[in-house]
Amino acid sequence: MQQPPPEVTVAKPLEKEITEWDEYTGRLKGVETVDIRARVNGYLQSIHFKDGAIVNKGDLLFVIDSRPYKAVLDAAEAEVNRSRARLQLAKNDLKRVQKLFQSRVVSEEELDRRTQEEKQAVASVTAAQAVARSARLDVEFTEVRSPINGRIGRKLVDIGNLVNGGTANSTLLATIVSLDPIHVYFTADERAYLKYLRLARKGVRPSSRTTPNPVQLRLTDEEDFPHRGHMDFVDNRVDEATGTMQGRALFDNPDLTLTPGLFARIRVLGKGPYRALLIPEDTILSDQAMKYVLILGEKNIAKRRYIESGRIINGLRVIEQGLKPDDEIVINGMLRVREGAPVNVQREVLHDPTDRKQRANGRKTES
Repeated sequence: MQQPPPEVTVAKPLEKEITEWDEYTGRLKGVETVDIRARVNGYLQSIHFKDGAIVNKGDLLFVIDSRPYKAVLDAAEAEVNRSRARLQLAKNDLKRVQKLFQSRVVSEEELDRRTQEEKQAVASVTAAQAVARSARLDVEFTEVRSPINGRIGRKLVDIGNLVNGGTANSTLLATIVSLDPIHVYFTADERAYLKYLRLARKGVRPSSRTTPNPVQLRLTDEEDFPHRGHMDFVDNRVDEATGTMQGRALFDNPDLTLTPGLFARIRVLGKGPYRALLIPEDTILSDQAMKYVLILGEKNIAKRRYIESGRIINGLRVIEQGLKPDDEIVINGMLRVREGAPVNVQREVLHDPTDRKQRANGRKTES
């Protein structure tokens, strides 16, 4: 007795606009990191922050004993006043000599001497003012203020200690890192770099050197990629030791969840958006190195169609070559099918798994 044709389920490939993302591991780092160092010598008089606190640009952090510098400033300002008095006297003398010279009472030599004295007095005022400005800066430097917004670490010097300032070996007082926005650094291998380079030349994907391509990020305890940022730097060479190219992305961090030093997984724009055909992964069969699917031909005859597949997007495999939107592929009952033999057909429509998940989440929200 002849067996009836096997029953199979067929469906057309899901056609959808997709975006391919490439995943990397990165490390978060503050956009700005500043070592707070003394700019003048002196004894540390007071500390005006709590270890680990958020500080704003211009906030007072440390105070160094300013009394010696104020004394120097007072002397410098006194010298400015003395120089100005000498200048005024030289100007008056010069005016009198100029009048006498017109009357031929004094010689030209005397006029030249008074003129030079007036110029020397002007120079003395300028020099005294420069010394006073320097002394005034030293007084200002006794108050150490935050140069950026960010989180400060612990104090590294206690009150009463002598600190050195103004040199390469100045005393390190604390460190501040900015938090919002924040950078994430990652590396891509040579193959990925060359892929991006060729896509940019073809006009398929803009280069991250010139375009802020989107980047997504998740921390180790997050399932999805909730943080959105963009590329803002690609290094100028491939590291010879590792064969990788360093990239950097920038993320807003208003709630300060992203902390410098944390590891993170990021997704960088790989390709797209573009229209693609997708099918379930388990519908793809293998013949040695070749991959194929079973499609429904004329008179419900099943036949083999070789394909080239791409990456998985939302649980479905991208088909790069071999299928057309109207092809009907066998998605259930493949093991019962013999090539060239007829089959009984049931038709279904493929759906994006994420669409079903979103609908389910919507029903939960409504309930």
